[in-house]
Amino acid sequence: MKNASNKTIWIILPIVFFFLFSCDVKDAAFYVRRGHDYFKKGQYDQAISDFTKALEINPRYAMAYNDRGAAYQKKGQYDQAISDYNKALEINPRLAEVYNNRGGAYGSKGQYDQAISDYSKALEINPRLAEVCNNRGGANANKGQYDQAISDFAKALEINPKFAAAYSNRGSAYKEKGQYDEAISNYNKALEIDPRYAIAYNNLGSTYQKKGQYDEAISNYNKALEIDPRYAMAYNNRGGAYGNKGQYDRAISDYNKALEINPRLAEAYDNRGFVYQKKDQYDQAISDYSKALEINPRLAEVYNNRGGAYGNKGQYDQAISDFTKTLEINPKFAMAYNNRGISYGKKGQHDNAIFNFNKAIEIDSKYANAYNNRGRAYYFKKEYDKSWEDVKKAQNLGYQIHPKFLEDLRNASGR
Repeated sequence: MKNASNKTIWIILPIVFFFLFSCDVKDAAFYVRRGHDYFKKGQYDQAISDFTKALEINPRYAMAYNDRGAAYQKKGQYDQAISDYNKALEINPRLAEVYNNRGGAYGSKGQYDQAISDYSKALEINPRLAEVCNNRGGANANKGQYDQAISDFAKALEINPKFAAAYSNRGSAYKEKGQYDEAISNYNKALEIDPRYAIAYNNLGSTYQKKGQYDEAISNYNKALEIDPRYAMAYNNRGGAYGNKGQYDRAISDYNKALEINPRLAEAYDNRGFVYQKKDQYDQAISDYSKALEINPRLAEVYNNRGGAYGNKGQYDQAISDFTKTLEINPKFAMAYNNRGISYGKKGQHDNAIFNFNKAIEIDSKYANAYNNRGRAYYFKKEYDKSWEDVKKAQNLGYQIHPKFLEDLRNASGR
């Protein structure tokens, strides 16, 4: 089981070329200008149509390829976007902004190495592009390279000290490193620059939540929602803070609101399922976990959580199946090994249980609960010396062994 997650928002900025033209309707530039107007209104299909007309008139119009790529990117059609950016760069390989945009498309596909490569090429051409420094920082952060990310955000701020998104992103990198006070300082700087920056309030709330300051977290999520009442992730995160406070009905209400706004928000289904599980409503929990997995079948933690709900219902085969799927996605997920070991133990398969507890401990040598559980498995195998050894290890790590188990172990071992 886990604490309900709260999501960090990384801000990646595309660069689209908006020029003013004096031109005839037959000119390619006319269609590019009108395409820009559609783009700014969020009418991306119309924008794509006009950029395509411009390219029919002038197939060497590099910026029309860039802008059509940006429209495809807004629609989530990343392969088409990359294709257009490639064409723009074939025509003019010195367009730093196009490398930036292609990097954003690769990043959206989870191809962070390609994204970083493109951002670096853009900066070789123009080292003063603050947006590109920020974007490369976001890609490094998504790879878990938080020190490199912080360095990139710092470069962005050297170029543009009023860059609120870079402060917010640097705050998020510090948060991921567990440096919560540094994170809070950066979010506050972002909000000094832009007091209407809902994302910074959301991220500030998630940092206070990490610190266990749930009321402060809720206050910041409230501010984010005052600015943007359609901010689904802020509802999701506020629901997590209410859940942390044990206010499960309020948490469910917030997850419901998040899903009304964005029915594809897998995190909200996962988190709502977690709250149902805390309320012993296991069927509702399983239903929500299953919906999250329909949206994103690669969420290892959701398989782990659903496995926990099946285990709570005594459906240990289904639980084992889900923990196994968790480990196929993330072989370093110690909790899933521990949970699968518990399920095997419930089925009386203590050797299989011990194997899984061993794996959990290999990954995390300070996993006290796994030592406790392995000690129990050895107890059932009547290997009492090994059981006592694990009990002592768990206790040394601060784990409170159940008194009844200690009594049973003393009686069985004669100690």
